Amino acid sequence: MSVVGLDIGNQSCYIAVARGGGIETIANEYSDRLTPSIVSFGEKQRIIGTAAKTQVISNAKNTVTNFKKLLAQQHSNPCVQLEKKWLPYELQELEDRSVGIKLQYLNQPTVMRPEQILAMLLTKLKQSTEAGLGTKVVDCVISVPQYFTDAERRAVLTASSIAGLNCMKVMNDSTAVSLAYGIYKQDLPTPEEKPRNIVFVDMGNSSLQTSVCAFNKGKLRVLATCSDAMIGGRDFDRLIAEHFASEFKTKYKIDVKSKIRPWLRLQQECEKLKKLMSANSVKIPLNIECLMDDIDVTGKMQRSEFEDMASPLFDRIETVLRQLLEQSKLKLDDIYSVEIVGGSTRVPAVKDIIQKIFKKDCSTTLNQDEAVARGCALQCAMLSPTFRVREFSTTDLLPYTINLEWATDEDEEPGTAEIFPQFHSVPFSKMLTFYRKEAFELHATYTKTSNFNYHDLNIGKFKILNVKPAFDGESSKVKVKVRIDGHGIFTVSSASMMEKLAPSEEAADEADKKESETPMETDQETAAAASTEEKPANTEEKPANETASETPPTPTSTEEESMNVDDASQPNGEQAPSGDAAKDDGKKEEAKKEVKKKKKTTKQHELAIESLVHEPPSSILTEFCETEFKMQANDKLERDKSHARNNVEEYVYEMRGKIYEQLEKFIKEDDRTQFSKLLDDTENWLYEDGEDVEKNIYIKKLEELKKHGDPVIMRYKESIDRPDAFELLGKTLIHYNKILDSYKKGDELYNHIEKSEMSKVEDKIKEKTKWRDENWNKQNQVPVTENPVVTVSQIHQETGLLKAVCEPIVTKSKPKPKEEPPKDKEKEKTEESGENTTEVKMEDGTSVDPSAQEKPAADDPDVKMDLD
Repeated sequence: MSVVGLDIGNQSCYIAVARGGGIETIANEYSDRLTPSIVSFGEKQRIIGTAAKTQVISNAKNTVTNFKKLLAQQHSNPCVQLEKKWLPYELQELEDRSVGIKLQYLNQPTVMRPEQILAMLLTKLKQSTEAGLGTKVVDCVISVPQYFTDAERRAVLTASSIAGLNCMKVMNDSTAVSLAYGIYKQDLPTPEEKPRNIVFVDMGNSSLQTSVCAFNKGKLRVLATCSDAMIGGRDFDRLIAEHFASEFKTKYKIDVKSKIRPWLRLQQECEKLKKLMSANSVKIPLNIECLMDDIDVTGKMQRSEFEDMASPLFDRIETVLRQLLEQSKLKLDDIYSVEIVGGSTRVPAVKDIIQKIFKKDCSTTLNQDEAVARGCALQCAMLSPTFRVREFSTTDLLPYTINLEWATDEDEEPGTAEIFPQFHSVPFSKMLTFYRKEAFELHATYTKTSNFNYHDLNIGKFKILNVKPAFDGESSKVKVKVRIDGHGIFTVSSASMMEKLAPSEEAADEADKKESETPMETDQETAAAASTEEKPANTEEKPANETASETPPTPTSTEEESMNVDDASQPNGEQAPSGDAAKDDGKKEEAKKEVKKKKKTTKQHELAIESLVHEPPSSILTEFCETEFKMQANDKLERDKSHARNNVEEYVYEMRGKIYEQLEKFIKEDDRTQFSKLLDDTENWLYEDGEDVEKNIYIKKLEELKKHGDPVIMRYKESIDRPDAFELLGKTLIHYNKILDSYKKGDELYNHIEKSEMSKVEDKIKEKTKWRDENWNKQNQVPVTENPVVTVSQIHQETGLLKAVCEPIVTKSKPKPKEEPPKDKEKEKTEESGENTTEVKMEDGTSVDPSAQEKPAADDPDVKMDLD
């Protein structure tokens, strides 16, 4: 199972995977760890990533860049209109007022949504990952800027679905960076000690994101975040480009901004100039050949000049950093270090501002480009059941305030409440209580603040269905659970109605309970159950895509809070159960005792919820998936066709030179002339009628060429390999001949082999020697322009047959010598020592056998015997 983290930037993307006990960055097919966030559409296919970068200028109107800012946006949004001014392609307002991108694909006009473009980029990253890992990729974690709204986060999930990916979590860039920083730190303070506060500054191509995180061993908590979505490295590039465009207009009388291609070329060169100025304080030249109207332009800029021009941008950066410090409520002494990531933090002036605000040198502990992707891969490993990761919990923050509105009586204003304030912990759930007689609607919105740069405040509408009054006409109590999930997305996760039972229903329910021998439930039991439902953060039942690492620590409050939402129809004094009851064991015991005395008066019903959020309907999503599938199939077809055409072209160029060089003596003059003409005709056909034909036509063309060229190549290879093959056969024959001679001389190594067996060896040697001599002579009489009489494979085959017969015979092992029967050990000793075994007569007239004296009697009780 793969564990993948994807950093989708406005300009470029990075892929990180958990493998080999660590995190690695995956390179694409160009061995580049960076993949540009570019999708280009052509007459035959689309091009994505590194290959599409060459199309930015040549196919500017059909090459989509900087589309991340367009996700889930309305066309009328001022940010979109500002972005539109810099884009080379056209935008169009769609029926739902969202943004569409006008393109030409397969010579047909088409309109693509930014979500579809993102899905195409994700598809490319998925393919690169699968090629690098050699396995299928499904699960991933995708990074987004911390300022992304609910709609933008849903758009990322939609794009991942179109690309066939299961996005386990949409993770904030700054949180991913802090996770990549903290999980490897071994010297973090313990949970009981004062946390270590780290500031992270991430400035990339299009935005500035900052955060302050508190680290303890095994956990991190985001204290504050602040960002500016409209300032980044590209703003510096455009500022320099505007300067030189004005200079060239005066110096060379050309208006670079009037045409797309020279304007894009100038921006690319200004980006290079900015990077050079970051490393050098001297004046750096800018030279562009044929920028416009065949005019070569030159210019110069020094770092000090650039810093003077960009001072308004630097002031905005300073404002964001001061706001972060103010929101964190930390003193400068409380900050341990300042970590910088992102390409634009390499600008010296940006580093100077950071040092000036926080009074600390900028630290580059992390990889400035790959830190986000690495953090996402770590988070994906935590969510994956197949990986063991060091326990590390993460508590994120909500960037904006979320309000909830609902309708009341006609003569009253709609009810409203602030459900989740700014910088609230994520993920988090709250339980709301309403009193209603019919279905009602909840409307979630953002609060307009100074840091909210969006035109649309709407999050979504959620209709609670199937609500009905109680049997006595009173309002029913409806409990609604709202949640900010691990993705940072607001949802109404569940709704239930507490229905009062009529007396007849109570009696029937009591009878049912008695029949099933189940204890009855009363209001207090229901209240106790409801209280115990309100679990603290670390015990709440979580969706499949959340883990304990996402859950905030349990401070003084619980993750699931209860709120009463009252109106004129609310019964007197009825309140939602408090979560404190679940914590008091004594109260629970008392409630259990009273339960047995009371009858059940309410029944809980789960209610259906109808959501209207920023997501395409299932039919539209299916259409997007089908479109993506067709495009992938067309890309594969064009790729295969291109490979087939390249194979023909490669064969033409290769053979044209070889038939007059190394293959010259292996082809007849007439055949060479004819083959050369065929190669020339094929080359002309490739650049004329055969420039764009079906794949099978290219295959047939290649087969036709190989009918003429392959025999020549075969004769050449045979002439090189044949001598070695004959030599090997000859050495094998000599080897077995030597063994045969040794056998005939009575060599002890082979005298155990039977004569009939050795005759087989002798016959086989004669047979193969004859075959070798005949075919060697025949081959020497055939010219090299003709096909060989005997091939190398045939020679190797004959060598193998020779070995198959002879080798088992000549390597036959000698039989073991027969063993003689064992002699009596005592006799052997006597014989060896030369002792006389004659009986010896004692003085008393008895005789004794000397050998018998040495053996004790078997029945002697003092004799010890070893038994095996």
